[in-house]
Amino acid sequence: MKTIKKIPVSKIQRASKLVQTGAKVGVNYLKYYGDKIVNSEVEAKERLDESNATDIYDSLKDLKGSALKLAQMLSMEKNILPQAYVEKFSLSQFSVPPLSAPLVMNTFKKSFGKFPNEIFDAFNSEAINAASIGQVHKASKDGKQLAVKIQYPGVADSILSDLAMVKPIAMKMFNIKGEHSDVYFKEVEGKLLEETNYLLEIEQSQEVVKACEHIPNIQFPKYYADWSSRQIITMDWMEGIHLSEFTKINSNQEIANTLGQALWDFYLFQIHKLKKVHADPHPGNFLVSKDGQLIALDFGCMKIIPDDFYTPYFELFNIEVLENSELFHNKLLELEILREDDREEEIVFFTNMFHDVLSFFTQPFREETFNFSDPDFFDKIVAIGERYFKDTRSNKMNANRGSRHFIYMNRTFFGLFNLMFDLKAKNIKINNFKSL
Repeated sequence: MKTIKKIPVSKIQRASKLVQTGAKVGVNYLKYYGDKIVNSEVEAKERLDESNATDIYDSLKDLKGSALKLAQMLSMEKNILPQAYVEKFSLSQFSVPPLSAPLVMNTFKKSFGKFPNEIFDAFNSEAINAASIGQVHKASKDGKQLAVKIQYPGVADSILSDLAMVKPIAMKMFNIKGEHSDVYFKEVEGKLLEETNYLLEIEQSQEVVKACEHIPNIQFPKYYADWSSRQIITMDWMEGIHLSEFTKINSNQEIANTLGQALWDFYLFQIHKLKKVHADPHPGNFLVSKDGQLIALDFGCMKIIPDDFYTPYFELFNIEVLENSELFHNKLLELEILREDDREEEIVFFTNMFHDVLSFFTQPFREETFNFSDPDFFDKIVAIGERYFKDTRSNKMNANRGSRHFIYMNRTFFGLFNLMFDLKAKNIKINNFKSL
């Protein structure tokens, strides 16, 4: 794979790269206008999406950092983005051009004051995996096989300027617009900043492993603080294939169900027992071992769930609350979905919208077991989301609705649901985590 010898780190360099990409996208649209004159509009639009997705991704993968992290987040928005973008941006989960060996060595030395071979018994300077914020190298020490994750240079320092440039994209991705938008954007900004602090990730990783290692059929690496720093994390090397690769080749329903149950228990245990959850559930953060065990990695993005959000949020999962208009209205007020100064039109619109979404979204939680391979369930959720997402009334109203905590909680649940669907997991015991 082609390696990168230099990453643009200054604000001017990074802005210039995005401007160049914008120019390419402009050219693609000119081609599209000519294309649809001689070909069908559907075919022309598909070619436009493919060209734009390629050009945008090629730019972001060179920038790395928060710009590429945004592509990683977007790759999970299967119901919003055209398929060409989903496929191209999915590469950001674990397969992007890595840093060149000399740049790796210099980056490592700046962090530790020593080259890798002065600390480890062996170190492979070629990256095994490369993603948005860092890349992974294989090493060994005292007989242990290790994974060493090295953060790309300049990532932490460029986050604020990057986010300022990509803010319009991020706001559209999260459907953030108008009044109070900064509250929501600060939530995204804060999580991205946390993900560049590898010392925090080590602390969070060790905390999650200790709390969740008893959950059946899930494994975690051991993390080594002595061989880690703010830009470098060292952990056990875990053998397995990425979850997205596994789902493409698996034909064993029993293994799919076992993995699905482990994944479900892992998330529900965190949410309800720890009140803190791994809020980045994309396939690149999970492996499947040869013996059919789930391996969980990368705890840089953890969402703390405060009690004043947790309680009303999960009360909305109860059918008694959903069917009681007064109780439902009060919970929507508590969660900032409705406001005391809303007009009648806004109350009716947002009450109906959230009632429709929640009625389907919370369906699994009202069952003893659930079949996550059922496409009808996901199609209904997508249809409801698209109906309201494209409704012109929501654009005319002040549509920023809900506590800032919704952003990562909703991403966690929709990401989890997508992983369960990809696994085609069936007969999942919904409340199994309570006995763990």
